Amino acid sequence: MKILSDKNNLQVLYEDNHLIIVNKRVGDIVQGDKTGDQPLSEVVKDYIKEKYNKPGDVYLGVVHRLDRPTTGIVLFAKTSKALTRLNEMFKHRETQKTYWAIVKNPPPKEEGILEHYLKRNSKNNTSKAYLKEVPESKLARLDYKVIFNLTHYTVLEINLHTGRHHQIRSQLSAIGSPIKGDLKYGFNRSNPDGGIHLHARKLEFVHPVAKTLISIEAPLPSDSTWDILTINYLR
Repeated sequence: MKILSDKNNLQVLYEDNHLIIVNKRVGDIVQGDKTGDQPLSEVVKDYIKEKYNKPGDVYLGVVHRLDRPTTGIVLFAKTSKALTRLNEMFKHRETQKTYWAIVKNPPPKEEGILEHYLKRNSKNNTSKAYLKEVPESKLARLDYKVIFNLTHYTVLEINLHTGRHHQIRSQLSAIGSPIKGDLKYGFNRSNPDGGIHLHARKLEFVHPVAKTLISIEAPLPSDSTWDILTINYLR
C-alpha cells in the first residue's frame, strides 16, 4: 500500500472528501484520554488544516479505535454524513477487519475459530475470556490462520466476527498464545518500545457516500521482528 503522506510521522494511506485513513504507530492514542497526551485525532486535524489551509476548526469524526500499544489502520470521517453512515456500518459488522499478530506459542491448530465469553474488568482495563457464559460477559468470535513461521515466533492472520474490548489479546492469551510484548495478557517480557506485535493490517468496506469498495492495507511497523516478515513474506 502506497503511503500518500508521511509528514510529521503521520502515515496517510487513503484520503478523499469524506474519509481519511492513517497507519497508527505504537503509543498513539486515537482519541483524547485522561493522560492528556495529544491524540491521533488532533494530529490528523492539524494535517487537514495545514494541507487545505482551512480557517477555524476542522471537523473530524472518530469511527473506531485501536489500543495504544497496537499499530495499523485507523479510519476517520471528514464529514458528518460519512460519520453517521460509518457508525452504522461498524455497528452492524458491515466491515471486514484483518489483523496480524506475532505470538510465542503457536495455537493448537494451523487455523480455526475461537469462541469465548469476555468479561471486562474496568478497574485494571482488561477482559477475561471464559469458555462458557458468565454474568456480564459477551460472546467473542474470531477466526485465525498461521501465515508464517519465524524462528521463535508464529505469525497469525485474524479476522474479527465481533468487536469486543481487547478481544484478540484476551482470546489468544486464553489458548496459550499471548501476543509478543503483551505483558497484560501473559507474555513474559515487554517490547523495547512498549508496544505489542498486533497490527491492524487490512480494512475493507463500502464507501459511505460513493458506494465503492474500499480496501486498504497498512504497511508493517519496522522493528527486528516485523522486518523479517516484511522481507521474507511480503516481498
